[in-house]
Amino acid sequence: MSQLFRKKTVESILAESHKNSATMKRTLGVRDLTGFGIAAIVGAGIFSTIGRASFEGGPAVIFLFIFTAIACGFTAFAYAEFASLVPVSGSAYTYSYVAFGELFAWVIGWALIMEYAIGNIVLAISWSDYFTTLLSGLGIHLPEWMTMDYFTAKNGFEFVTNELAKGKTLEGIANSPYAQEIPKYLAYKDAPFVGFNLVVDIPALLITFLITALVYRGINESRKASNAMVVLKLAVVFLVIIVGAFYVNPDNWNPFAPNGIGGVLAGVSSVFYAYIGFDAISTTAEECKDPKRDLPRGIFASIIICTILYVLIAMVITGMVHYSELNVGDPLAYVFDKIQDLKWLAGIIAFSAVIAMASVFIVFQIGQPRIWMTMSRDGLLPKKFSKLHPKFKTPSFATIFTGFVVGIPILFTDLELVVDACSIGTLFAFVLVCAAVLRMDADPNAKRGNFKTPFIDAKFVMPIVTFFVIAVCATTFKADMADFFTNKPQPTPVEKFVGSLTSKELKDSYTTLNNITGNEVEYLDDYLKSLSSEQYESTLQKLPVYEDKKTEKGWDVFKHKIPMYIFLLIYISMVIRCYFKRTSIIPLAGMLCCFYMMAQLGLKNWLIFLIWLAIGLVIYFAYGYRKSKLRNI
Repeated sequence: MSQLFRKKTVESILAESHKNSATMKRTLGVRDLTGFGIAAIVGAGIFSTIGRASFEGGPAVIFLFIFTAIACGFTAFAYAEFASLVPVSGSAYTYSYVAFGELFAWVIGWALIMEYAIGNIVLAISWSDYFTTLLSGLGIHLPEWMTMDYFTAKNGFEFVTNELAKGKTLEGIANSPYAQEIPKYLAYKDAPFVGFNLVVDIPALLITFLITALVYRGINESRKASNAMVVLKLAVVFLVIIVGAFYVNPDNWNPFAPNGIGGVLAGVSSVFYAYIGFDAISTTAEECKDPKRDLPRGIFASIIICTILYVLIAMVITGMVHYSELNVGDPLAYVFDKIQDLKWLAGIIAFSAVIAMASVFIVFQIGQPRIWMTMSRDGLLPKKFSKLHPKFKTPSFATIFTGFVVGIPILFTDLELVVDACSIGTLFAFVLVCAAVLRMDADPNAKRGNFKTPFIDAKFVMPIVTFFVIAVCATTFKADMADFFTNKPQPTPVEKFVGSLTSKELKDSYTTLNNITGNEVEYLDDYLKSLSSEQYESTLQKLPVYEDKKTEKGWDVFKHKIPMYIFLLIYISMVIRCYFKRTSIIPLAGMLCCFYMMAQLGLKNWLIFLIWLAIGLVIYFAYGYRKSKLRNI
């Protein structure tokens, strides 16, 4: 059993790093690292997910950006401390090896695949969507079968075919909330037949190939490309803020928090996704001129700059249009396209989104091969993964392999599934890195780096914080707390509710909604999904449907609360720990904040993550456990 938790010492890691120091090019300074951080953070989040978060939380979504930034800031202290202590390319994987041992190191290294490689699958598909939209705006129209994956096209084809069989027309579907299914239908219908319908997302594969080739070519080339992209997208972001400020209507900020704190927190996964990436710069430690000094500075500078930009943009777009209009996939372009005088800026924003996501792609595609390279050096992966190119000094095989890991799933991946997987994998890494600092704080003999997280004794702070949280919950959220702990029935999720309706209930529901809205509602599930959480619950009660179908009870309700109960157990155990062991509030707050956000992601995402970890453990015991360099030490 002890072999599972065999640790690497800081001294052995530094000695190995010194031995490898001549093999990689040290070209990155603090400005480059800050640029990489901004490149990673200012991506799809600011151009897309900010819309849904603003729709749920209203203008008060700025507090969610600040809360998430603080949570990431707590975590950044932990990353900065370890980056100063063990400045190697392994990032959270290496940090866990020092603090917890090999099994935890493998688990975190495996989880990081969900952040970097799987995250880039999301980016490639999203980049393709923005790129094809941009081309369409320029009058260049790619065939539909060249712009999406096979299963998305096939599902769209089956959906439209079923609607046509019911008597609907293509024109009718095109003018309905399901208009997005038409391109999928056409993609599958018009695709070349080569034994099967050939549907391939060519732009997504192309950007994957180009970025992989750039990263393979060298860190210096990647740095120059990333810095150029950062300058361009920051210029556009500042243009959006400055121009948009002149069109802000303060009346749109009222109500400021239309759905209360529950509405604000409903966007936590979307907003956190907008911050993913700052940790990736720690994987470039062996290519930094002075990693012990520059990595902490780069991490904090990128988070601070991006938080300010996020808050300003959220204020501008919720001031330009009412928050209720922002439940769209491209909120920035939507807001500026709506104002006649600013339509020209919508095109610039679309172009900037393409650049922004490409720059994120670069940082993540740099990070994953370096994680694998470090794991390979430790014997947990085959030696090929640590092989460096003789001229470019990059992990050549690992970089090419990463390109395939990203490129192949693009052919058949469910975008929503990989977005959730990316978020929970990242949060898990953050939790363990913060826990590792707590572990070091409790050990008076632990070696520390140049940068050290300020120590504030949690023994005195945690009781105050806990008392404050309980007081707020007992007053402001008394009803919500009662619902949670009494397992009160909850509104049935949209898909499950609509799927349970009989034809008569469905027809009566349409009639009721048409009378309420004054408009014809053509697709019930799409209309209900467009509502906020509170609006959905209220609408549900008005529909002429059997009451049991409107609510979930018993186990169906309880199972969704399991992640939050796990969080509460962790929280209570940490409060107790503060009385018996030396505990710093900063890494503790980072760990609890990230674990809370994990709990908000839902049971489905936890199951996906646990299955992923199980697959990783099978690989570890089949190969890594036997081949580890620490096995015979």
